[in-house]
Amino acid sequence: MTHDHDLVLRPSAAQTEAALNPPPGRNGGDLVVETLSGLGATTVFGLPGQHALGMFDALRRSSLQYIGLRVENNAGFAADAYGRVTGEAAPLLLSTGPGALTSLAALQEAAAASAPVLAISSQIPTAGLGGGRHGYLHELPDQQASFRGVVKSVHTVRTQSQIPSAIAAAWESALTAPHGPVWVEIPQDVLLAETHLPQVTAMDATPEDVVPRPELTALAAHLLSSAARPAIIAGGGVVRSDASGKLKALAERLNAPVVTTFGGKGAFPWTHPLSLQSWLEDRHTTDFLEDADVLLVVGSGLGELSSNYHTFKPRGRVVQIEADLGKLESNHPAIGIHADARLALSALLETVEERPDPTAADRVRALLDRVGERIAAQELTLEQGVLASVRRALPSTSPSFWDMTILAYWAWSAFDPRGKNTMHSAQGAGGLGYGFPAALGAAAADPTRPVLAVSGDGGALYSIAELATARQYDLNVTWLIVDDGGYGILREYMTGAFGQATATELTRPDYVALAESFGVPGVRTTPETLEEDLAKAFASPGPSVVLLPAVLRMFAPTHLGS
Repeated sequence: MTHDHDLVLRPSAAQTEAALNPPPGRNGGDLVVETLSGLGATTVFGLPGQHALGMFDALRRSSLQYIGLRVENNAGFAADAYGRVTGEAAPLLLSTGPGALTSLAALQEAAAASAPVLAISSQIPTAGLGGGRHGYLHELPDQQASFRGVVKSVHTVRTQSQIPSAIAAAWESALTAPHGPVWVEIPQDVLLAETHLPQVTAMDATPEDVVPRPELTALAAHLLSSAARPAIIAGGGVVRSDASGKLKALAERLNAPVVTTFGGKGAFPWTHPLSLQSWLEDRHTTDFLEDADVLLVVGSGLGELSSNYHTFKPRGRVVQIEADLGKLESNHPAIGIHADARLALSALLETVEERPDPTAADRVRALLDRVGERIAAQELTLEQGVLASVRRALPSTSPSFWDMTILAYWAWSAFDPRGKNTMHSAQGAGGLGYGFPAALGAAAADPTRPVLAVSGDGGALYSIAELATARQYDLNVTWLIVDDGGYGILREYMTGAFGQATATELTRPDYVALAESFGVPGVRTTPETLEEDLAKAFASPGPSVVLLPAVLRMFAPTHLGS
């Protein structure tokens, strides 16, 4: 009797010939790029370094597209964005020690946002592994220890024959829900040594499904079907698992209002009659969600921002669907369903019953009216006008990438992404410098549509070097820089807490002249001409900079009490 696991695919004559006569002049780096190609990668990001030269030399013998950034952390942000918009694991090639460590902030953001990034770093020669302290350049006693608390999995290679399997295991880990960054390190001598191993021609690294338990989805379906006031919080897990369509079908069957978290922007249509939009930093929304007798939380851990700074206290039953086991019931007791959002929503759709509710849309409109009245009372017409101008100018299908800046904080709550998986920010880990290099990664993934990056002048200074990258690869990114002369949100926080701000003011360059020095067109705009200037930039191929000198304010918080 033959079992499936006994079946072995026989190599073809061509494969046998290729195995017996591999091309000459290959090294360990070739095994890396051949494995990446075999897994389906087409584009890699990175920055060369002495120990990693074997990988970069092999790139010229491959069909992989290489996008080289000027700072490793920015290369990590670019790979993060590529992974978010494509759903593929984005390879990130780095050197040892300082090069590797410089990517840590980007990998933390990828982990927080569940972006699949396959970071492959060189290491000191094999003889130095294990903390022997031989004094090699870039030597760390235990390089992988620096990454173990940041990435999903760590893989160390010691021989050339381990390279394909280690990279395949990391690839599978990155793409198993929840997606995330992974780390592979390969010693310099292993990368440089000539190899006589056959070319890597085919790899299998199919990610495992995280399937919900049927008794839990049956209970959840019953609770939702019989609820008087169900509501749904949709997080980034819905976007990552491409489950927006199933979420919409479930919400409509239940007549359940839906609010999206800042990481879940685009998971539900902004103008849908059941859309509460994204006003999570608003007590009216918090009260609405607390009043739900059954609350379905999909793809969110209900962390600080998603819970209005932990002021949210649900009174009804909570059903939480989450692929990250550590986030399950981490903030609120719930019927915890450990599963990929798409698979769990599919299971709910199979058994949930139609729930008529003629009042649901009216309650949504009433809530949004109250939110609108609260914002209108604060006389923030400049901020609302700027955001509206950006929305009108940006093509509906274009993705946008937002740095940690006041306009982005507005966008989290008030910006209509007009599509699933089109709005991205660094709100997961909250580091500066994300917007522009991330937009470059998205433009590399799809050069047919313009991409928007939004930064403050403080965040922009983290990424200025990447104007050279944008020009070198002619990437179709328009960079809106809102220049308020400092770290604007920190200025607000410090003034509110201490009466005055310290260490928030910045001497900054002439950003338009600086962009033009890189060969990138730049224009200084005003709130009145912003829409027109952005539209012109989007219509022109290649990179551009639009500078808006303006001091924007945040709307008043509601989590601090009266």
